[in-house]
Amino acid sequence: MTVPETTKVPAHFTMTEDEIIAKFPNRPRSYDLFSRLGSPRHIVAPMVDQSELAWRMLSRKYNAHLCYTPMFHAKMFSDEAPKYRDEQWQTNEEERPVIVQFCANDPDILLKAAQLVVGKADAVDLNLGCPQHIAKRGHYGSFLMEEWDLVSKLIRKLHENLEIPVTAKIRVFPELDKTIAYAKMVEAAGAQIITVHGRLREQKGHKTGLADWEKIKAVKEAVNVPVFANGNILYFEDIQRCMDATNTDGVMSAETNLYNPALFSGKILPTWQMAEEYMEICDQVPTKYSYMRAHMFKLFRYSLPVHTDLREQLVNTRTMEEFWQFVRDMKQRLIADAEKGEEKFDPENIEVDEFGYRKYPHWICQPALRFEHDKETSQSKRLLNEAQAATKTPAAEAASEPLEQAKPDIEVKVEVKGEAEADVEADADADAGNDSKRQKVSTD
Repeated sequence: MTVPETTKVPAHFTMTEDEIIAKFPNRPRSYDLFSRLGSPRHIVAPMVDQSELAWRMLSRKYNAHLCYTPMFHAKMFSDEAPKYRDEQWQTNEEERPVIVQFCANDPDILLKAAQLVVGKADAVDLNLGCPQHIAKRGHYGSFLMEEWDLVSKLIRKLHENLEIPVTAKIRVFPELDKTIAYAKMVEAAGAQIITVHGRLREQKGHKTGLADWEKIKAVKEAVNVPVFANGNILYFEDIQRCMDATNTDGVMSAETNLYNPALFSGKILPTWQMAEEYMEICDQVPTKYSYMRAHMFKLFRYSLPVHTDLREQLVNTRTMEEFWQFVRDMKQRLIADAEKGEEKFDPENIEVDEFGYRKYPHWICQPALRFEHDKETSQSKRLLNEAQAATKTPAAEAASEPLEQAKPDIEVKVEVKGEAEADVEADADADAGNDSKRQKVSTD
């Protein structure tokens, strides 16, 4: 594909930048917007059905500076019947700053949807990164990457007509020059912040692989608006490593945030504590049970294969009391597991495995790791074996079946849906892309 010419002013640019500034004199731009957002370094990604209000509130408690809503479908959101909008869109006075993300392929519909959140959000983001099949069918997300004119029209429509700023989240192309040209086109159309997920559209699911920090750095050097980096964040230390490697203004996390909502605080905390705090928020903020169940599957990812009876209990939760009972039962089991270990876990002295990943016990919040090597040496298998050795219960014995049999279908169902994408988003080192042994999972 030939990189489109960017020097000619497109016909859909109906106003000059000076005219736009005159029309919206108080609308923040570029680094002014970044400053008004609090100069955020720690950003929670837009994640379909997963970055809902309750989860954003929990993440902010642990040092998330800026949160994005889940990706909303612009056409459904702008429908005159408010059912979808009422189900999906929640906010309150305490949760600013917040950016609302939409997927769209029609500029007028996108504007109509965006106008509905003015006064309740700090900016509107256009999803140009979702790689899932549903995005291909719906003609949005990363499947607009070949339609530069349409992408420009979508952003420009908001830039010329919306009272709050427009931002965009993109993926990279195989070619560096095309990636840079694409980002510059997005900036020229009016995006005031660009988030770059350093993976190709094809990098998703078990083909996720590592994000390319060099391409993110190149975009940062080529544009004049703030850039957030997305990809390869497993541990707190990776945040600064990423910023140093890319020179970006902030770092966005998706998948790792779901498994460890305390990621941005640097704290190493037990999973049951995060589950309890999330439930306490849900007691105050009405939250769909499907969201809550998916969060529990992720928080207890490495414990559910050990306590398989509790997995069944979680699948069948239908009320708040049943969710609370599940959390109490799991907490009791995991505290017992922690006390039965031959050696007490010391967060100040954490071992690493042969691949360089930290060896946490299954009851500690930790990133999800997907390996391309033998599953018998995977993180999940190691934690299961260690838990079985320490916990001689019928449930643990039952868990000795192959791990695939205990895989939570609900979690898989959630992960295939949108910008949790495999935006629900990996490894730490900037140069780790050449290490074939460290093909992790985190689509972060």
